[in-house]
Amino acid sequence: MERITNRTFEEIQLGDSCQRKHTVEEKDLILFAAVSGDHNPVHLDAEYAATTPFKGQIAHGMFTGALISAALAMDLPGPGTVYLGQNLSFRKPVMIGDELTVELKVTAKHESKPIVTLECTVSNQTGKAVAVGEATVMAPTEKITVEAPELPAISLG
Repeated sequence: MERITNRTFEEIQLGDSCQRKHTVEEKDLILFAAVSGDHNPVHLDAEYAATTPFKGQIAHGMFTGALISAALAMDLPGPGTVYLGQNLSFRKPVMIGDELTVELKVTAKHESKPIVTLECTVSNQTGKAVAVGEATVMAPTEKITVEAPELPAISLG
């Protein structure tokens, strides 16, 4: 099991940052489609996707957004974070096989509430930004270290 520790509102400083990596696989698109209900063939049908301007299957935009959510929940601020808002602009398509890096950077802290604003950038393996935006979260006020729950094995077929 993975142990994860948060950064409390008091510990967080302007400029604090983190990175989280993920390589996109076809199963990511299938699983995201299953839970979101978005079955657009550009995500799921290689033959159809080849006829589009993308020339192949692309990940759902909000799959990329979900990777930002994971970085907020697991890294900065970490466990106990409450996601309040997100603005996000998609700059480039995310293809199967892309190696994505999510980067978060603290840009503001509220004076009297445990509210933190983070700049969010998701880049591909060539360093090109595929999504950029800003997240607002309620940071935890108590320090915790927890075991990340084990996920069940999922098979496709």
